[in-house]
Amino acid sequence: MDKIAVLIPCYNESKTVAKVVTDWKQELPEAVIYVYDNNSSDNTAELAEAAGAVVRHEYQQGKGNVIRRMFREIDAECYIMIDGDDTYPAEYGRQMADLVLQKKTDMVVGDRLSSTYFEENKRPFHNFGNSLVRGSINRLFRTNIRDIMTGYRAFSYLFVKSFPVLSKGFEIETEMSIHAVEKNMRIENVIIEYRDRPEGSESKLNTYSDGLKVLKTIFRLYKNYRPMGFFGGMAAIMTVVAVGLFIPILMKYIHTGLVPNFPTLIVCGFIEMAAIISFFAGLILATIVEKDRQQFEFRLNMIDAQFKQFLK
Repeated sequence: MDKIAVLIPCYNESKTVAKVVTDWKQELPEAVIYVYDNNSSDNTAELAEAAGAVVRHEYQQGKGNVIRRMFREIDAECYIMIDGDDTYPAEYGRQMADLVLQKKTDMVVGDRLSSTYFEENKRPFHNFGNSLVRGSINRLFRTNIRDIMTGYRAFSYLFVKSFPVLSKGFEIETEMSIHAVEKNMRIENVIIEYRDRPEGSESKLNTYSDGLKVLKTIFRLYKNYRPMGFFGGMAAIMTVVAVGLFIPILMKYIHTGLVPNFPTLIVCGFIEMAAIISFFAGLILATIVEKDRQQFEFRLNMIDAQFKQFLK
């Protein structure tokens, strides 16, 4: 088992990967630097290996697929995940590793948004999207993670081996954040400096398509992790609509003794039936989620026992 493993997922980062590997070898000389090449068409893998990294390959395209492979194959006391584009300085690595190794933090988030991100990043829609995602998740899940989509994080062994990677692409960071919150894991925020990509280095993110995937991920995970809030909210909306349609019919009946709008009354009934079904669906699923949390704690104890065996 490695003491510290630095994980660098890469796709066509030949302009920056050697510098990133060199910086991390200087900052954490005891760490093992892993570069996972994701079908690069340039010489990213060769440059990383020449700089001293352990180079491996993931042939399924997408950052989520690379992270899944890394988490499966590598055993370490502390994992540091970093992008290969040289936008995150290595000098914060020691502080983040110490939080994992000494304070038993499960996930350390490198917070760009509280420092230089909005000045350095030249893509205004990315700035807006980061703020939107951060605000949405912190409100929906009642947490205070300062940067949801940062690629600079540190993890414990327990987090890595208990995290089910479902996303295939850049929405993986959102999934990590919500998983840590929902499983009551210890989270710390570390404010880091952010610098924009160097000239000639191109971002792989598509503002609109990747942003839409992130929003879909938030929607899916809120439904899965907070079913009572999701289906209960739907039930409340449908009840308000049904009541809004029913009140005029009720008022006419009180004044005239007649029900002139039977089609509307029937629609009200169907909407309210759907609301009741939605409410009880949320109730049942919330019970299932609670049972899953209990089972997760048992699985976490098994992983912890395995971790202690590794350390012996």
